Amino acid sequence: MRLILRAWRRNAYLYRRIMGQNLRAALEYQSDFLLSVGSAMLTQVLGLVFLGVVFSRIPTINGWGFWQIVFIYASIFLTEGFASLFFEGTWRIGYFVNHGELDRILLRPLSPAVQLLSSAIGMNGIGNLLVGGVMIGESLTHVHMVWTPGKILFSVILLLSGIVIRTSINFASNCSAFWVKNAGNAVPFMVHSISEFAKYPLTIYAPALQALVGIVVPYAFIGYVPAGYVFSTSGMAWIAVLCPLVALYCAAVAGLILRTGLRQYESTGN
Repeated sequence: MRLILRAWRRNAYLYRRIMGQNLRAALEYQSDFLLSVGSAMLTQVLGLVFLGVVFSRIPTINGWGFWQIVFIYASIFLTEGFASLFFEGTWRIGYFVNHGELDRILLRPLSPAVQLLSSAIGMNGIGNLLVGGVMIGESLTHVHMVWTPGKILFSVILLLSGIVIRTSINFASNCSAFWVKNAGNAVPFMVHSISEFAKYPLTIYAPALQALVGIVVPYAFIGYVPAGYVFSTSGMAWIAVLCPLVALYCAAVAGLILRTGLRQYESTGN
């Protein structure tokens, strides 16, 4: 147990150091930084405007009001912002595999997963975090709820679980590069696009699509399920308890796919 804790502390320390270097490198290009943040914020604001246009025509969507769906939207943005800012390296796995750069990673006495996760920093994540945070704050102020210390604590756990789920899905889908060996691997983008369905209540979709978003690629546990718990939707409290378990499951699957892919890896040769 002591050795495991020591390894975790070492990985956390090296992760912070690597991310610190990435941050300093990114901030050297201030115009690029501002454009990344601004474009991310504009994209999310336009999505909110579209949602407002929809609700100007209809009062509710399957029993969910405007600010409740804003909360679901914001949860997706917020977890995406965390994944982009702190774990953007997941999107570079294909580059490392196709260019043989993974050899350099495997030679270092450090976990390949830690090196891959910390290999890049996505400054656009700041924009997602800012807009997502404001949207969550606004949604909570417009819907009457009774808060207790237990509910606040579990809501934080749900947020952390959502970040783990989002990052794990990104990581697992990008590990498809070990098998789809070309620069135009569309699998990660196809999986990422499924998150668009998670911006609305799961109950508005057909059963097959509910199974896709709720079980196969469990984006529903990032926004819809936590929103059901926060707003005390009938029957959602017990489902919300599954969020930490789903997060652990997604992380375990991502780790398994990485280990399987590393055994499949053949470098590039000459």
